[in-house]
Amino acid sequence: MAPILQSSQPWVEKYRPKQVKDVAHQDEVVRVLTNTLETANCPHMLFYGPPGTGKTTTALAIAHQLFGPELYKSRVLELNASDDRGINVVRTKIKDFAAVAVGSGQRQGVYPCPPYKIIILDEADSMTEDAQNALRRTMETYSKVTRFFFICNYISRIIEPLASRCAKFRFKPLSEDIMGSRILHICKEEGLNLDAEALSTLSTISQGDLRRAITYLQEVVGALLAACKSGNFDLANKEVNNAIAEGYPVSQMLSQLFEVVVEADDISDEQKARICKRLGEADKCLVDGADEYLQLLDVASNTMRALCNMPQEFSYET
Repeated sequence: MAPILQSSQPWVEKYRPKQVKDVAHQDEVVRVLTNTLETANCPHMLFYGPPGTGKTTTALAIAHQLFGPELYKSRVLELNASDDRGINVVRTKIKDFAAVAVGSGQRQGVYPCPPYKIIILDEADSMTEDAQNALRRTMETYSKVTRFFFICNYISRIIEPLASRCAKFRFKPLSEDIMGSRILHICKEEGLNLDAEALSTLSTISQGDLRRAITYLQEVVGALLAACKSGNFDLANKEVNNAIAEGYPVSQMLSQLFEVVVEADDISDEQKARICKRLGEADKCLVDGADEYLQLLDVASNTMRALCNMPQEFSYET
């Protein structure tokens, strides 16, 4: 088995499937898209489902299989709609890219290179309604030369005029068996020997999100490697297994606390509202990079104040 080496490349990208047929656990989606790729005549597409189930991977794989490495940069525009979600982006960046026609399709080796471009909008459910309405008009005008791939978690947040113009593909949460096999493959490639307990814990923490599981695994290995270099202890597979089996991230603790609070019969609705409000604020702070220990302390103190009907105090955001 290869030695454990620290890599600067995120494992999520390193082990991302390069072809549609390699996407895990989405058999119906893979079957339909494989047939579509044979004709290279793709419609507008809408991929929706829980995070970490292969939506973005599938969209990128389609684009790579259609255009190959040479034409990919000139034919594909990738945007994260949660950042670029205003109407001005639709009117400028998206419209300018969509309006430019491309030459007639000419196959290059194994790549069909069809005569259209692709715009991939990740997290499209974060776009404003005005931006989505403007995008509808852009789709109508330039449909002959541009295809749109929308990626979202909640299809209900996509306006009907956009959704009705797309072929819809639902991505299912990954089962523990599928996630386990993928994680074990990565461990084999990286020289890790993950035991059954650690693998089960990793699956529980990730809740069907393979991206989260891979990221957490790499975080644990990276932290242990850093500690090893500082002379704290010798790195071994046993340390990796222990760290995963025992080290629940704060986000998982908050998720478990939320379930306990919501299901509790001896807590008033007002108290639940105060606690859940703080849980949501803490989750947002963690996404923004706040300190996990301070967030956990703040949630705990605000929960105690809510249960004792004490007034709410300030929140830690750093």
